[in-house]
Amino acid sequence: MAIIVILAPSALVHASGDKSPKHYGLIFGTAYGPDDRPLYGAKVTIHPVGKKHPQWELVSDHRGEFAQRVPPGPQDYLIQGRAEIVTIENGKPQGARKKMQAETKVHVEAEERQDIGLHFHE
Repeated sequence: MAIIVILAPSALVHASGDKSPKHYGLIFGTAYGPDDRPLYGAKVTIHPVGKKHPQWELVSDHRGEFAQRVPPGPQDYLIQGRAEIVTIENGKPQGARKKMQAETKVHVEAEERQDIGLHFHE
């Protein structure tokens, strides 16, 4: 028994429109609450040092993590976070919402990954 395989000519030709891979640095962070546990739903802004307006706005995931590609350096970035928490006991909210904030700086030298921790406090 013979098996015949027919390949379309387009599958054999590498697409000529492909661009070279983009170069970037990566800021990867984890937001931590005052109890040093990962914090879900924290609003994070990232912007180059010296600029007032945020370049990127992110929200931390269920593991407290966030990530943003940035142009390859050298460049310093300011990472700021805002969050609100409510203490829960026996499945019920206790007390008022607490507003917290955090801030840190990171330097990206080239095409690299920088891991940071963003620790929130009142």
